[in-house]
Amino acid sequence: MSSGALIVRGYQEARALTQHHARSFSFASMLLFGARKRAAFALYAICRHLDDLVDESTDANRGARLSQARGAISALFGNERFEEGAVPWTEAQWAAFRDTVQRFQVPEQPLQDLVSGMEMDLFKPRYATWEELDLYCYRAAGTVGVLMSSVLGVKAEWALRPAADLGRAMQLTNILRDVKEDLSRGRIYLPLDELRAYDLGEADLHAGQVDERFRAFMQGQIARARLLYAQGEAGISALGGFGAQATVRVMGAVYGGILEAIERANYDVFSSRVHVPLLGKIGLATRALVTS
Repeated sequence: MSSGALIVRGYQEARALTQHHARSFSFASMLLFGARKRAAFALYAICRHLDDLVDESTDANRGARLSQARGAISALFGNERFEEGAVPWTEAQWAAFRDTVQRFQVPEQPLQDLVSGMEMDLFKPRYATWEELDLYCYRAAGTVGVLMSSVLGVKAEWALRPAADLGRAMQLTNILRDVKEDLSRGRIYLPLDELRAYDLGEADLHAGQVDERFRAFMQGQIARARLLYAQGEAGISALGGFGAQATVRVMGAVYGGILEAIERANYDVFSSRVHVPLLGKIGLATRALVTS
């Protein structure tokens, strides 16, 4: 297969992967077009496979495979050859990502930091403080905000911090939604010192106990997430064009809607996984665009 055909197939694979696994992102990306949209999908596919390598794989050598992925990223920026089978991406997806990196001048360091975040998933199941958890949130998702900035036309250096803040907000939102799921994997992505401040322990989480202590704790975390969303919005003006700006506004609104869903559930994140239905997403997107 020619290199051009391989790149085309890689973008197609990335699009299918995104549409299957990232409904909120796919919904928001309807406002993107052309090369930027393809590149956003290619970036998502690379990040998704790294995440799946940690969360969905039972491979005892996951740490070694993350190291291989780190090496492949280094090789990409050194223009070295990709060896299929050593990392979680197909040759086509990697070809599309290489095209994205070259076309949009995607930086290497956030990708390496993302791998570091996945390594934390393997070796750090508890977080003593918000400062520790915030580092994880940056590595796991703030990095994606920085990477996406290149694709969405950000030129101003100052805008990278708000982009990272938006990613951190989304990661914290995921954490608050997925407390039960993370517990099943032996992980607690909540600041232990702040849990203790509300007289909460791991036993309370495993019991799925939603009382005034837990509600008060969650209210504080939701307020923190909303502050990060607000900080993230400050960088939207630096994005290149209406489509990019609208996509990020909608993405922030839809993800922020998960916080509202948690509140409507009276902070019960144990009985079922809270979500924003399609009609809710449409309403949130419309409100975000009309009020922008």
